Amino acid sequence: MDDARPRSATGPPGAGQRVLRSLLDLVLPPRCLNCGDLVAEPGALCGACFAAAAFITAPLCDRCGTPFADALGDPGETGGAIGGAVGGDAVICRSCRRRPPAYNRSRAVLVYDDHSRALVLAFKHGDRTDAARPLAAWMARAGAPLLASTDLIVPVPLHRWRLWRRRYNQAALLARALARRSGRPWDPLALARRRATPSQGGLGRPGRVANVRGAFRVPDPARVAGRRVLLVDDVLTTGATVEECARVLRRAGALTVDVLTLARVVVPALGPE
Repeated sequence: MDDARPRSATGPPGAGQRVLRSLLDLVLPPRCLNCGDLVAEPGALCGACFAAAAFITAPLCDRCGTPFADALGDPGETGGAIGGAVGGDAVICRSCRRRPPAYNRSRAVLVYDDHSRALVLAFKHGDRTDAARPLAAWMARAGAPLLASTDLIVPVPLHRWRLWRRRYNQAALLARALARRSGRPWDPLALARRRATPSQGGLGRPGRVANVRGAFRVPDPARVAGRRVLLVDDVLTTGATVEECARVLRRAGALTVDVLTLARVVVPALGPE
């Protein structure tokens, strides 16, 4: 798998773009997406934040995207083992063999830790909507195989009351930026919240599963029927939300549902039986 660390989101700018960028940089110098320190170009991390970021790289489970020991460099953290080969070089972790997730594949850019949490929360609650484009560029690289085989990009929706309070859906901003970058269509209305749910924060997996059960619907199944859907969200923790969304999309006729997030919680991988 390609290195999922960030690269430039665009090709070489033309002369006019370079002049305009130089003028903008004089007035509004580019700052680190995470800490706010000055950086050389927009949409970048400073050296310290880049060094502290835990990017998810191969080897990882082909199904859930959990990195194995070699990817994080500490066997004590991940358990370091995988199951047998599936589909050539693809490998599936023991957890996915025991309980396959409702989605087909999942990928993420960053391990969700104290460092990436600050980045996510600034984007999610701090009105850093300008970060959507560079963050989506990272996601496009980490999820390149998923984007290559998708027909439709769909964000995890917010309930209308939460959307009213927050003013924007961070997943929808990422999905729109991914669509523009990849040329794939996206549909912010394909999936909807049936009811408002309490925050998932502080809940364990059983509580999260119960919290989102029956919370989503597909208003018009024709929008997803027969299509390969890429579901987009900011963070994957226990997977309860994306699994419930995937089940609903599959029942509405989606052929496959893959998941792409900016960050994910990494729990110890299980070794072979």
